[in-house]
Amino acid sequence: MSKRNICQNKKAFNDYFIVEKYEAGIVLKGSEVKSLRAGKANIKESYARILKGELYLIGAHISPYAQVDQASKPDPLRTRKLLVHKKELLKFIGKIKEEGYTLVPTRMYFSRGKAKIEIGLAKGKKLHDKRESIKRKDSDREMARALKKGRH
Repeated sequence: MSKRNICQNKKAFNDYFIVEKYEAGIVLKGSEVKSLRAGKANIKESYARILKGELYLIGAHISPYAQVDQASKPDPLRTRKLLVHKKELLKFIGKIKEEGYTLVPTRMYFSRGKAKIEIGLAKGKKLHDKRESIKRKDSDREMARALKKGRH
């Protein structure tokens, strides 16, 4: 089962604590799939919302495919429906309402020829949490450098 990455949302890991990750399918137009195969997507400013009992991806940018005529090009920032199981959707609704979680896309990829998106159930980080994460990354980097230097 090969998974080929299209794009990642590194900003999500900086701004949120990702508690759980879920896989969802994306409803796309034909030319959008070709754009994704070319790697022309960005999910940095996107988020997922539950509207009318269904899950939607809002703010994801998929560039129009160049070889398609102008009339049939879909809007690059259009709202796209996400495909998840009813049980997962009900779980999302409960967590968002009761515990203040949000749904953040973390990466987009191809799995067995189908475009998928990884949705993270996330809780927002405060400024001091972000600073702590940066300090931890720096200390880990310094430790790795020291270990590497000690080997040679």
